[in-house]
Order: sequence, then C-alpha cells, then structure tokens
Amino acid sequence: MNATFGDLVEVIKKLSFTEKEEIKFLIEKFLIEEKREAIYKNYQESLIEVEENKLEFSDDIDKLPD
Repeated sequence: MNATFGDLVEVIKKLSFTEKEEIKFLIEKFLIEEKREAIYKNYQESLIEVEENKLEFSDDIDKLPD
C-alpha cells in the first residue's frame, strides 16, 4: 500500500463513526506501545551505562547534562 497521509485522512473521513472510534483506539494503543518500547530501551541503555561505570551521580545542578 502506497497511500499518502492525505489519502489516509480521506479514507478515514469516509468511515462510520464506529470504525473511526476503533481506529482512534488502535492508534492510542500503538502510541502507548511505542512509548513503552522507548522507556524500556532507555532502561536497557542505562543498565549498560551502570555496568560500564559511565554514570556519575551528583546533587550539583551545574553538573547535570543539558
């Protein structure tokens, strides 16, 4: 399928109310899953940094990265 974003919008506009609600539900579910994956990836990366002693803990705000 090689639809553009505009094509998809037009198709969605023609769907029934129930179908639009289902698409909304699915998109929200997909977005939540992507956020979870990003959080898990960051967690995995932080574990590696801890194992490699690359983390420096400080309460000095000037030492915090931008």
